[in-house]
Amino acid sequence: MEIEILKKEKTPENVIAHSIAVCKKASEIALNFPEADKDLIRKGALLHDIGRSKTHGISHAVEGRKIAQQYGYGEDVLNIIERHIGAGITKDEAKKLGLPEKSYVPETLEEKIVAHADNLISGTKEVDVDYVIKKWRSRMDEPEDNIKRLIVMDNELIKAFEDD
Repeated sequence: MEIEILKKEKTPENVIAHSIAVCKKASEIALNFPEADKDLIRKGALLHDIGRSKTHGISHAVEGRKIAQQYGYGEDVLNIIERHIGAGITKDEAKKLGLPEKSYVPETLEEKIVAHADNLISGTKEVDVDYVIKKWRSRMDEPEDNIKRLIVMDNELIKAFEDD
């Protein structure tokens, strides 16, 4: 159903392919958490970039929330879409970026899993945290707070489950 919605909204094919790759990565991360709502993660991951059917700017998360809301999705999915950008955007950062002034930092386990899966997929290719850090340092003015949140998220969702 979510793929049909993406197509109906004229989401670019490369964004749909990316969303499918993010869904696979999110499902993989979710295996570490038996309590995670896998269906919610699937829906959120597939729809996280639906706002890219309207804009490729930072506001695609806000636009995506509006689009998904029109299809009757609940707050749980809408929050995944709105809070998936990077490792989250604080209220102060949102103001600087011209977004509605509120926190866009992932709060629930499912929100964190989708946001981090998105970080670890570039196009349709899986990348590591070092790649993401390097990319953010080259593209952001002051990335260090974002990088700290990224590392915390990676430690919580992935590193804590790796064999030493």
